[in-house]
Amino acid sequence: MTMDKTFDAAAAEARLYAAWDEAGAFRAGANAAGPDAPAFSIMIPPPNVTGSLHMGHAFNNTLQDILIRWHRMRGFDTLWQPGQDHAGIATQMVVERELAKDDSNPTRREMGREAFLEKVWEWKGQSGGTIVNQLKRLGASCDWSRNAFTMSGAPGAPEGEDGNFHDAVIKVFADMYHKGLIYRGKRLVNWDPHFETAISDLEVENVEVAGHMWHFKYPLAGGETYTYEERDEDGVVTFSEERDYIAIATTRPETMLGDGAVAVHPSDARYAAIVGKLCEIPVGPKEHRRLIPIITDEYPDPDFGSGAVKITGAHDFNDYGVARRNDIPMYRLMDTRGAMRADGEDYATCAERAQQIAEGATFTSAEIDTLNLVPDAWRGLDRFEARRQVVEAITAEGLAVTVTGEDGETVPLVENKPIMQPFGDRSKVVIEPMLTDQWFVDTAQIVEPALEAVRSGETQILPESDRKVYFHWLENIEPWCISRQLWWGHQIPVWYGLNLFAEGALGPSGDLDDVDLGQLLMENGIVHAGDHHHCDADLDAVKDRFRADIASLPAPLNAMQVVECADQDEATERFAASLAEYAVSGDPTHLIYPVWRDADVLDTWFSSGLWPIGTLGWPENTPELQKYFPTSVLITGFDIIFFWVARMMMMQYAVVGQKPFSTVYVHALVRDEKGKKMSKSLGNVLDPLELIDEYGADAVRFTLTAMAAMGRDLKLSTNRIAGYRNFGTKLWNAARFAEMNEVFTAAPPLAAGQVPAPTRAVNRWIVGETARVRAEVDAALSAYRFNDAANALYVFVWGKVCDWYVEFSKPLLQGDDAEAQAETRQVMAWVIDQCLILLHPIMPFITEELWDGLRPRDGMLIHADWPTYAAADHADAEADREMEWVISLIDGIRSVRAQMNVPVALKIKLLQLDLDAAGQAAWSRNEALIKRLARIDSLEPVAAQPKGAVTVAVDGGTFCLPLADIIDVEAEVARLEKQLGKLDKEMGGMKGRLGNQKFIASAPPEVVEETRANLAARQEEHDRLAAALERLRAMG
Repeated sequence: MTMDKTFDAAAAEARLYAAWDEAGAFRAGANAAGPDAPAFSIMIPPPNVTGSLHMGHAFNNTLQDILIRWHRMRGFDTLWQPGQDHAGIATQMVVERELAKDDSNPTRREMGREAFLEKVWEWKGQSGGTIVNQLKRLGASCDWSRNAFTMSGAPGAPEGEDGNFHDAVIKVFADMYHKGLIYRGKRLVNWDPHFETAISDLEVENVEVAGHMWHFKYPLAGGETYTYEERDEDGVVTFSEERDYIAIATTRPETMLGDGAVAVHPSDARYAAIVGKLCEIPVGPKEHRRLIPIITDEYPDPDFGSGAVKITGAHDFNDYGVARRNDIPMYRLMDTRGAMRADGEDYATCAERAQQIAEGATFTSAEIDTLNLVPDAWRGLDRFEARRQVVEAITAEGLAVTVTGEDGETVPLVENKPIMQPFGDRSKVVIEPMLTDQWFVDTAQIVEPALEAVRSGETQILPESDRKVYFHWLENIEPWCISRQLWWGHQIPVWYGLNLFAEGALGPSGDLDDVDLGQLLMENGIVHAGDHHHCDADLDAVKDRFRADIASLPAPLNAMQVVECADQDEATERFAASLAEYAVSGDPTHLIYPVWRDADVLDTWFSSGLWPIGTLGWPENTPELQKYFPTSVLITGFDIIFFWVARMMMMQYAVVGQKPFSTVYVHALVRDEKGKKMSKSLGNVLDPLELIDEYGADAVRFTLTAMAAMGRDLKLSTNRIAGYRNFGTKLWNAARFAEMNEVFTAAPPLAAGQVPAPTRAVNRWIVGETARVRAEVDAALSAYRFNDAANALYVFVWGKVCDWYVEFSKPLLQGDDAEAQAETRQVMAWVIDQCLILLHPIMPFITEELWDGLRPRDGMLIHADWPTYAAADHADAEADREMEWVISLIDGIRSVRAQMNVPVALKIKLLQLDLDAAGQAAWSRNEALIKRLARIDSLEPVAAQPKGAVTVAVDGGTFCLPLADIIDVEAEVARLEKQLGKLDKEMGGMKGRLGNQKFIASAPPEVVEETRANLAARQEEHDRLAAALERLRAMG
């Protein structure tokens, strides 16, 4: 069947992909060279189930696909494991947003947890496959029959979402908990008020915004005063006054309500006299103002502001450290939505207890959390409205530090200054540092194996710069907060009960009578003793643990039955009801011990940290786990080295004691053509799907691969993609030329693995060149030098095959020598087949289309055998010298013609000055070819170079082109001088900018780099034109 004139990517790609999929070409083990074939496996970094293909995905998955296709063709037992991450926050946000589009829908909270999760699963079934279909358009050859999901097998999962990933996650949590690797504790976290959950530091965007710094007076207790002095560097007093206050500055006045102390540096002599004294928080009802201590700590900077810092440990990360070091109570002021707390006892009661604590009363963190120090009038206010009212109240009372304004009036000191404000990367709301109960992995106990694996080389991280980033993260690691206050995710397998087991909870003797039982629910009774919890994989196992505890209690409580309820409030009510019923009936079988499950879910990264083993069937010792784990390589972006790479390393060593992968290849970012990060706001985002629509997947893939230099960001432009589409067209046209010359029909195919053994120099040369490029590609891919592999193929296929070899072959294919014709057909068929095989991992669609269309085959190209021939066995030095000599001569003549502006179609004379025997032989064998390609009409030996001739030097000889009567030398000299003058002016401006240190320091790095690249390009053009000008002047 005659080939189409062009490759129709839009029509062919979907058809070819469907054919591969239907044939099972992507399945684990497909094309493996027998049962003992070495395994090669890659775990896809699971995209969010909410996601759509962006340029980073396209780049990342192209590189993975290249490696998988390459190894599959080499006979490895390959597995590319696909899957999606349940993406807790992102998915919950998407579903809530979808519900909000219809006013008749209830909100998430109105629906309740179970009904909302049904909606999430429903959405996942309808839209969760978007990213999968988009990856297929890219050509990703994953084993889709094994597509995994990090919530598979979870309670409530619909049919088709079975799997054991949920069971694996829960088992790991329980095992790590019982080993002491997971614990619950209070810690300051980044709190997202929109999603009402803790988020990690890496999910916070710090943005510079216009802010305010308010200065306020904290009056000293009892009207006490001190002499405040400021001194210069020589110790001379420059300012002195009597003060009855200490001044602080804050950007968040609403947090003053939770202050636990004011801190100054131990060396700050200004405040030495008042350290240990009490000062008054200048806000709230006057009759209930709290007094807090003035303490010393290394944190305050004496040279910044007043040198005094208010310590609000529950709402500031630096303050949190000071509070912990000095045992300062940390009072939480806000609820989960970022509003001022409205729960708990009235303000007077809470303030009174807080004052007792400030004066030395003992306290527990659990009690501190019950104290609401927001005045009654401000409870429930939005935090920013509370800020406004706090500032207004303090200023009205005259407790703002004042200065003299421009008009001579006394005004409050408020600095208007830019501040860095944290925002949630998804919610875009201001993050509130908040003290909450969370679950943590004690990373200090599990980090060392992950570090040692990379130090020892057991796992290799490429490039070296990212290895250093990995070490930086892990050597400075903090406890990992793994709980999230969401509904979508793996619910934490911990159940709580009322703490009947605390010391003294059941009275001094432990004997229980009716009075004791009644007091269990009274003030200071069991409800205020905190909770008691157990962890296990399911409720039945947890009940056994609680029953063991209950058995140690005195009668009648040791007869209690463990039952599950919704939360602590319900537990308290049901426990009280069972006690009341017992008091009447005396029947202990009616006593119950209610337990409730932790409402939080696990951080998405906890479950995806188990991706390498969870997708292979762990905790079962499946055949896939035995064969493909540890995996071979992880291809990932540098921005998730800590999010994912480091955590997978820690988790796999903690759970199974093995590395998750042997190599980590970290690729760089895809930027726009000027080196800027792609951003919707800048309008420079390139959509890979739109690019595939316009240019085809192969062109997009080849562009990304050709630019994938290790450690260097890609500067992507549509011009580059269009250029590589032209590369595909060049290959297609070469195949059409071969078809038109009966290369695939008249010549019988070689046996599998057979390499032609031609006699003609041009055919011997191209066979050797093919063997060389095969070795180059293998070496490059083995070293993850994807760009080197692509560029070697580009130079070989475009230059040596489609340009030179196709042209060299024409006299042989179209001449009268039947033997030469047959040999050339056989060699050309083999060479084009090798081009298709070698290009297939990068350009799978066009190569598969050509493979199928050029001649009948026993199988698809995707499963063709990768060649193993060596250049040493097939390179022919004699043929190489001859053909490189021919190419050098043609290139030399073409270069002179172009520089001297010789008309393209004009055939001209070539003069031979001197030529050795090898050159004479090469000319004789290739005369017709040289004349046709260089547009030469005759060769004339001469004794000396005539005036007006330009030299063309080759190995072993010298030629020249007589151009005096062909071109206007004076006009050409003028033309080149004008071009060089323009270039000199442009280069002068660029050199000036690059020589200006202010430009280097202030310009964006991508602008500086672009200027250097432009200068280098102009210099190269300048050198070329200068050489041509010199030749012209020599002619005169």
